[in-house]
Amino acid sequence: MRWTSPGALLGAILVALVLAAALTGAVWTPYDPLQIDFAARFAPPGARHLLGADAFGRDVLSRLMAGASTSVMISLLTVTLATGLGSGLGLLTGYVRGWTDRTIMAFINALLAFPGILLALGLLAVIGANKYGIVAALSIAYTPVVTRMVRGVVLSLREREFVEASRIMGNSPIHTMLVHVLPNCVAPITVLATSMFGWVILAESALSFLGLGVPPPAPTWGNMLAAARPYLGQAAWLGIFPGLCISLTLLGINLLGDAVRDRLDPRMRGLS
Repeated sequence: MRWTSPGALLGAILVALVLAAALTGAVWTPYDPLQIDFAARFAPPGARHLLGADAFGRDVLSRLMAGASTSVMISLLTVTLATGLGSGLGLLTGYVRGWTDRTIMAFINALLAFPGILLALGLLAVIGANKYGIVAALSIAYTPVVTRMVRGVVLSLREREFVEASRIMGNSPIHTMLVHVLPNCVAPITVLATSMFGWVILAESALSFLGLGVPPPAPTWGNMLAAARPYLGQAAWLGIFPGLCISLTLLGINLLGDAVRDRLDPRMRGLS
């Protein structure tokens, strides 16, 4: 998929809209997303409330914007932590090998035995359901994926000529790892991080839907969907708009991720 292909352009537009809504929602929304107005209960989409109002008269558009800000912040922090920790562990285990590799990978494989969302649920039961608890739980859940991927890349790089030349020149293992090996891992790490951004948004929405996300009344797309369930018959927009936000965000990230993968992976060039 080329950067100028319709899919890549659509993905970039959708992701840009989500980021713009998140940045705007962090500093301004049309209404206070927590303000209750019983006179506007279940107000349909219209001039006053563009996307309608919920069971407490709160503006749906304002809550979606605030929810976008929360989801994007959680996703960025999670991806940064998981990528940083996983890359460090993968670099260490793949290059050093020996007992260090066996010990760390035994722990990583034990974590991989649990589905990510199930592991996050268990951790949140211990840490507590809050914004930073979600970041910590999801970071731990997704770090093993990054570790295994980076380790695999490093294993293929450590026997290459330029790494052997660095050893012969007397460079320390840390210097070789950071200067010669790590830069060659940037492309696959970038591709994985792009995909992981979508995984985290979906996982955060699922946790919020189950009641283990950011506690109400703070809005997230997941808890807005959960709150809409009893009222779908009389106010379908309460479930439609959060669901659309999640779906379009994941679509945009997947399309953009495909373009990033095709751009950075030499094997994919010329195939799209």
